[in-house]
Amino acid sequence: MNDGGTSIRVVIADDQPLLRHSLAAVINANHDMTVVGEAGTGDEVVGLSAELRPDVVLMDIRMPGTDGIAATRRVTTGAGTGSVKVIVLTMFELDEYVRAALHAGASGFLLKDSHPDALLDAIRRTHRGESPFAPKVLTRMIEAYIAQPARAKPARLDALTARETEVLTLVGHGLSNDEIAARLTISIKTVKTHIGNLLSKLQARNRAHLVIAAYEGDLVHSAR
Repeated sequence: MNDGGTSIRVVIADDQPLLRHSLAAVINANHDMTVVGEAGTGDEVVGLSAELRPDVVLMDIRMPGTDGIAATRRVTTGAGTGSVKVIVLTMFELDEYVRAALHAGASGFLLKDSHPDALLDAIRRTHRGESPFAPKVLTRMIEAYIAQPARAKPARLDALTARETEVLTLVGHGLSNDEIAARLTISIKTVKTHIGNLLSKLQARNRAHLVIAAYEGDLVHSAR
């Protein structure tokens, strides 16, 4: 494990020891993050999160006993662990898993075949309060919502300013704060202010819930 009080503290939850150790080696090779614990079951990661209070948990979905979805819900809503952010890391990109993970409080969703650099970037972005999604997962989510019957725009979106709506749309497309700032030619500080206003107005628990709001408000459209 790396030494350094300012490191992003990570817990890895997966029932495969070899994968846990491989992920730990990748993470610990970076000076700004360190693995502080490993768990092989959902119950174990809930206990470790309460004990260690990491910044980010990498959560597998399919584990013995309590699965990753239930464990994510317990970690993100539990006393003393509500500030812990969860990235679901799995081999499965099925839509029901994505929706269930987000509604359980996950901040992001990556596939296990992601490049190590993508994983490290996701940990950093999640720690900053962003919501990283594997490109294939984001595409499938958009297509799933596009395929549903048309829905009336939720009234709560009517309270947003034009700029806030623009920002929410870009959040729904998976853009980072840096990318949003560049797209709209505004400062990072201004982007963060808009994100904060969106969280408040939409009563969203985290940025991932803003992604859901963008889908449900029909702000995200197919690229086709």
